[in-house]
Amino acid sequence: MRCIVQKYGGSSVADAKRIKQVATRIAETAKNGSRVVAVVSAMGDTTDRLMGLAREVSDGPEPRELDVLLSTGELVSCTLVAMRLRTIGIDAISLSGAQAGIRTDNRYGKARIAGVDTKRISTELDSGKIVVVAGFQGITEHHDITTLGRGASDLSAVAIAAGLNATRCEIYTDVEGIFTANPNFVPSARKLDHIGYEEMLEMASYGAKMQPRSIELAMVYNVPVYVASSFASSTGTMIHGEVDSMDSVGEIRNKARSVPTESNVAKITVRDVVDRPGLSASIFEPLTDADISVDIIVQNASVGGTTDVTFTVGSEDLQQALNIVNDTAKKIGAGEVLSADNLAKVSVVGTGMQNSPGYASTMFRTLAGAGINIEMISTSEIRITCVIEAAFIEDAARALHKAFDLDEIS
Repeated sequence: MRCIVQKYGGSSVADAKRIKQVATRIAETAKNGSRVVAVVSAMGDTTDRLMGLAREVSDGPEPRELDVLLSTGELVSCTLVAMRLRTIGIDAISLSGAQAGIRTDNRYGKARIAGVDTKRISTELDSGKIVVVAGFQGITEHHDITTLGRGASDLSAVAIAAGLNATRCEIYTDVEGIFTANPNFVPSARKLDHIGYEEMLEMASYGAKMQPRSIELAMVYNVPVYVASSFASSTGTMIHGEVDSMDSVGEIRNKARSVPTESNVAKITVRDVVDRPGLSASIFEPLTDADISVDIIVQNASVGGTTDVTFTVGSEDLQQALNIVNDTAKKIGAGEVLSADNLAKVSVVGTGMQNSPGYASTMFRTLAGAGINIEMISTSEIRITCVIEAAFIEDAARALHKAFDLDEIS
């Protein structure tokens, strides 16, 4: 019998009415002959509300206690879904992340999954139950509760699907699938029927509404991931292995597939860094130790034995990063540390872009034509990313979507 892992986001279980709808969808999947594991997020804005409460009682909540608190949101939703399933005559059981066998390291708030022991889940499935698991959480080897970071219920679901060798993982959310751009920015954005892991990973890393680590894990274990709406019956998007770039009549598709965007970006510049081995590591290692993710890094050519280093972080990490970098700059004898907030990233992604000239020049020319200045540039084989002022993100997305004819993708 095939096994399906389904994940339902916070908007999908935001209230009792929606929980009933989710339970009905889960029950229908089981009645169609599948063993079902459902992974759920916290209801609506519960995580934000719990975070707010923590800050009301403490200026700096201790990370371990904060993780215990935040994990309760998913416990509420998973038990309510299990209750509803039993009420409509379906045998079900709720499990916390720890009970479901999700083991992690001890980086509170941003824990990494160390392994998944699916014995308990398999036992419950073998007994005919639907298993409802609290997403976003796990347990350390010392039995402390951890959380996996924002959006990590996706990661919980994919990890469980990989551990069970499930037929596929289904992600149900408030959008109908993966689009060529944010439909809120680009009304002409089109839903993609399918997309490859590599393209999806780039899109997720640069603003598309998926948790990047979940796509990495799906790619490693070859777990097909289906993304669809909880509120509509329309077909969603399948994320799987390499996608043929040829259309149904043998013509080459547009090599650019999407224009993902990401807001809440900040940049930091360290001036006059002495150009000698080891100093870049001195700047970035303390940020790594503080679990601050650094994305785009630009180092200028050395002039007079010194260079400037500029990099981006999330806006929410800016102040902490500045505190660390200012301290580091003093230790290594660098110059002043500058920062800028209210930035955003706009990217063009497509596996067909590799070894094809003209995409960068088209992107830069399009942004210039829209009067948008480029602050920083980053590239990979299948992606070009520009950092711009956040105020221009919608204009940039619309202009690039049109320039690359993405409304023609079917």
